[in-house]
Amino acid sequence: MTIRRIMGTVIALAWAGLVPRMAAHAQTPSEDDALQTAEGVVNQLYELVTIEAGHSPDWDAVRSLFLDQAVIVLRTSRTATTVFSVDGFVNDFVTFIEGANVRETGFTERVQRTKPTVFGDMAHVWVLYEASIPGSPRPPQQGVDSFSLIKQDGRWWIAAVTNEIPTPTRPVPAPLQE
Repeated sequence: MTIRRIMGTVIALAWAGLVPRMAAHAQTPSEDDALQTAEGVVNQLYELVTIEAGHSPDWDAVRSLFLDQAVIVLRTSRTATTVFSVDGFVNDFVTFIEGANVRETGFTERVQRTKPTVFGDMAHVWVLYEASIPGSPRPPQQGVDSFSLIKQDGRWWIAAVTNEIPTPTRPVPAPLQE
């Protein structure tokens, strides 16, 4: 066999194996695709913490969206905020799920609007969301999250999250109003 013939066979075999993989990838976007944009990472987080009755979030997948050193600051009462590490955030969410009987009812946190800004390898994403517990007498609660993200190693990571609850005296910020 000549070198030209061997190379032709190698190329043909490579394309035969590669084309089906390329077609499958084009038809079924992976979670990795969500990591390619700052907004995709943020949306992935909301998808992961929204659960149907009888299910629990995939906490390892949630953790994988954050830098290990990320800081999460959440409104925990009308007058207080709490600072969490990623593990502290997960533990607080688990406590909420158990305390509010969410495993039996489910929980939704739906993105209503986003306002992303990207500059090089840093991004900011404002999110207006609505959280609710199906079957709860409490009405859905709107909230505003502010995400800071960085791009490292070919993907976006959440570096920090801050949270606030809109009130009549503290309305939804202008970038998120319709």
